[in-house]
Amino acid sequence: MIIALLLTCLFLAILYHYTIHLGRNGRFIDCIPGPVTLPILGNIQGLNASPEELWYLIRGWMGTYYPVWKYCVFSMPNICICNPDDMEKILNSTKHIVKGFEYKLLKPWLGEGLLTSKGMKWQQRRKILTPAFHFSILKQFVEILIEEGNRAAKSFKNTEESVIDDLLHFTSHHTLNAICETSMGTSLQDVGSSHEEYRHTVQDMGKFVVSRFFKPWLLNDTIFNLTSMGRTHNKYLNILHSFTRKIITERKLYHEQTKWQYLKNFENDIGMENEEVIGIKKKRMAMLDILIAESGKNGLSDSDIREEVDTFVFEGHDTVAIASCFTLQLLAEHKDIQDRVRNEISEVMQENDGKLTMKALQNMPYLEICLKESLRMYPSVTFISRICTEDVKLHSYLVPEGTTVHLFIYDLHHDAKIWPDPEVFNPDRFLPENIRNRHPYSYLPFSAGPRNCIGQRFALLELKALIAPLVYNFYLEPIDYLKDIRLKLDFVLRAVRPIRMKVIPIKRT
Repeated sequence: MIIALLLTCLFLAILYHYTIHLGRNGRFIDCIPGPVTLPILGNIQGLNASPEELWYLIRGWMGTYYPVWKYCVFSMPNICICNPDDMEKILNSTKHIVKGFEYKLLKPWLGEGLLTSKGMKWQQRRKILTPAFHFSILKQFVEILIEEGNRAAKSFKNTEESVIDDLLHFTSHHTLNAICETSMGTSLQDVGSSHEEYRHTVQDMGKFVVSRFFKPWLLNDTIFNLTSMGRTHNKYLNILHSFTRKIITERKLYHEQTKWQYLKNFENDIGMENEEVIGIKKKRMAMLDILIAESGKNGLSDSDIREEVDTFVFEGHDTVAIASCFTLQLLAEHKDIQDRVRNEISEVMQENDGKLTMKALQNMPYLEICLKESLRMYPSVTFISRICTEDVKLHSYLVPEGTTVHLFIYDLHHDAKIWPDPEVFNPDRFLPENIRNRHPYSYLPFSAGPRNCIGQRFALLELKALIAPLVYNFYLEPIDYLKDIRLKLDFVLRAVRPIRMKVIPIKRT
């Protein structure tokens, strides 16, 4: 009986394989170069490797088959690109805006928020959330970002040098504080076991998502939920969602107690500086307030609001933490560039009585091009995936409708045809005269087109607010060097081992 069942499954798999490859779509896919595939299995035998091995395997395939190539997971084709013309065809289209399969792994946590939703739902959410990143709103958020940057600098003793044993853990601690306060209006600095539990859960959640991605036998939800990892994953989801729901309930109660006056003033763009309503101290603006204000007009439920808040936390802390980690390390390894950044920050600080403001952060052009060059070399999101909703021609190959296309941003940013000496840290690449004739889709740290990153201005301000106080108050010195750092495949850029760095206080009279 079992043998008959296995033979039947094998026969159906073979039939499906040849139906795919002999059909119209299969003929087009087979024209695209790539590593040798096995019948039925595809390239699954080569992909059965560690995240570190996969990172370098893909870099090798990219170099061999540039600019368009394919690999197969069983009979499912995946097309990989890193050419700016091809990137533009996918990203600039209003057709190809459906995210790839990997993003489904995030849905248990994020639901169908801005990152994972599609169609009319995505368009509606994008429209609702765009005001959250208006200049006047960002101005209020920057106060929080600057406070967190100062808190990061004050976490070290000013009398002796300190070693940061895990640079990413350090930056993540502060970016998570910042995003929780700007998105939910709650500070993780508040004393309470729930806050600390939430912090650890957010920081650990990613490894469960990634584990599922690299263990295909766990992708079936029924099987996954029966495993030890699945039970821990579900426990973490309960902690994350319960915390967010509690914050939403408390925030709504606050608005009820203040007779919704705060939201009315926000909608009229009046503001309520230094004002109290019925004896209740005004809370700082948060992205959550914008969602609550819109909930009556657009029918957003508490569940809808939670999806977007959780998405803000997920997208807004890890990516910025990674970017600040690699930027600090690059500055530590390039003392001359670090000194130029410090001189710029010092001049701005002197003009602002030793304080940072939004205007001060905007007046740091050299730090900004250092950030841009860091994001070129080490983009926080190294690839994105889209499903083609119609046939699309990439170079000389036609990619059929329904095919998943992976856009490898890391390889685009390291293409020597676009970026001479791509492994050299050279912020001058982003001087106005050097970017004038560059392909608009040759640099994509925040993606591009209709589904570009809605929070890119927020992210750059947060990076400046975190890095400026550290560079102003400390000399940065490397312990580990990036040339020795091994990377691994993940949803975001990760080093295999923690990066260590030394900070030495600057003594000023």
